[in-house]
Amino acid sequence: MKVKLHTYKIALFTLLIFCQLTTLGQAKNQKTVNRDKPFVLGVIDEIQSKTLSEKRILNIYLPEGYQPNDTTRYPVIYLLDGSADEDFIHIAGLVQFNSFEWVNQVPKSIVVGIATVDRRRDFTFPTTIEADRKKFPTAGHSDRFIAFIGNELQPYIEKKYKTTSSKTIIGQSLGGLLITEILFKKPSLFNKYVIVSPSLWWDNGSLFNQDSKISESAFNPQTRVYIAVGKEGLTPTEIPRVMEVDANLLAEKIKGFNNQNVKVYFDFLPQEDHATIMHQAVSNSFKLLYPKPKKE
Repeated sequence: MKVKLHTYKIALFTLLIFCQLTTLGQAKNQKTVNRDKPFVLGVIDEIQSKTLSEKRILNIYLPEGYQPNDTTRYPVIYLLDGSADEDFIHIAGLVQFNSFEWVNQVPKSIVVGIATVDRRRDFTFPTTIEADRKKFPTAGHSDRFIAFIGNELQPYIEKKYKTTSSKTIIGQSLGGLLITEILFKKPSLFNKYVIVSPSLWWDNGSLFNQDSKISESAFNPQTRVYIAVGKEGLTPTEIPRVMEVDANLLAEKIKGFNNQNVKVYFDFLPQEDHATIMHQAVSNSFKLLYPKPKKE
């Protein structure tokens, strides 16, 4: 009986030691998991806008080697629809890839993704179409958003980050409409404009009526405009305007400025539609806006 009791104690002691070792192992594994570092693509910044009466989130990609105390400065690429679940990640990836030393298509640049709050409100001017007024009651305040970009956002970025005077803006659809409005009304805000599938149907295409006689001094020297469109079809509002035609007309209108400071590139991408065009168009724009010197 004593032998059995002794054996039982040994077995119980062994089981307790095993459980303790297992618990310690699990705790060690848990600590290992907790020590895993997150993958960081950029930084989340924010700006309090008096013009918009709200705080806006900015997703910032800083190029490799960026040092706040260094003397090196970088061009800035402003991205509309720049939320993390919109276009920020894949556009920042394109900028990074094209600035790799072995690619060397684009200079190392800072990307400022402007997170979306209300696209209809921020990207459209007032419309005379009563149906659209009722359907989109917050629309029509692009003037405030443009003022925010010029008077608040750009000065904020230029003060906080190491920037050059080179400024690019990228946007699609209603974002393309806003960029076109900036180009017509405040052309000096940017050096490079990337307009993808612009929703020029807004207000029955009234932006085409903008006076084309814009003085050369209104533009920055070496202003470059890239316009891309795919097989878009009719607009979402079923207005009988074809987006492919409108984009082409926009390119011709800008060429009609006869402005020596402005060069336009038109890019038709028949293999892309409104959902897929953004990535390929921006990739193409880099090749046109930053042409490599021809090898002799």
